[in-house]
Amino acid sequence: MNKKIAITLPMSWLELTDRQLYYLYNLFQDNLSADQIKTYCFFLWGKIRIECRYDEHDYIVRHGRDTFKVSRELIASAIHELDWIAEIPEYPVRISRIKKHAALPADFQGVEFEKYIYCDNLYQGYLATQKHSLLDEMASVLYNAPRLKTNAAEKMSTFYWFASLKDLLARTFPNFLRPVDSMKPDNLLEQGAPIGRRLQEAMNAQIRALTKGDITKEREVLSMDTWRALIELDAQAKEYEEFTKKYGK
Repeated sequence: MNKKIAITLPMSWLELTDRQLYYLYNLFQDNLSADQIKTYCFFLWGKIRIECRYDEHDYIVRHGRDTFKVSRELIASAIHELDWIAEIPEYPVRISRIKKHAALPADFQGVEFEKYIYCDNLYQGYLATQKHSLLDEMASVLYNAPRLKTNAAEKMSTFYWFASLKDLLARTFPNFLRPVDSMKPDNLLEQGAPIGRRLQEAMNAQIRALTKGDITKEREVLSMDTWRALIELDAQAKEYEEFTKKYGK
């Protein structure tokens, strides 16, 4: 007689608890395949334990007080419920607290534009150099914790948080920002310019656009809400694009 197991699994990144995020990000460090990671998560989050191997193709597993025989094929099919793990979160997700330090709002609404610019520079710098110390600097800003030292899972959380934030903002402000999947690997090093100088020039250009060249307004601009600043920059980018289409450069 066949038995049925009622398993509850998270269906998206947004449903993950801090504990589940720590577990997932630690798995990311172990050089496992996507299917291996999904399998580990399936058994832990589904509260299933392998008791023993039944034969070459089947296992005896425990769920609660009940035991069942399941096939490798059934497990391979079931883990597809966690395929979303292999994608960048559609909405920013992060560990909500590191030690005693609470995280900023995941979507950066209400966060000063200056913090976004600073974190974006560190993020782009990390993509170019792979220096993990830059992720610690990012975490120090994202958790309002100067000189915060993070472990491997927390560094991964910091990276995934900002990557998914960038993707959200690119979809929300498409005239000013490009979606993640439109970026090419060589974009960071185009024209051979040093990454630090290029990021500084990009930041200065954003500030000049918002201040209209009035340096007395720089502090006001930097303290703006990130979303309000990006709304303005997106509108200016759209106006410029429409102008160049009509009149040429």
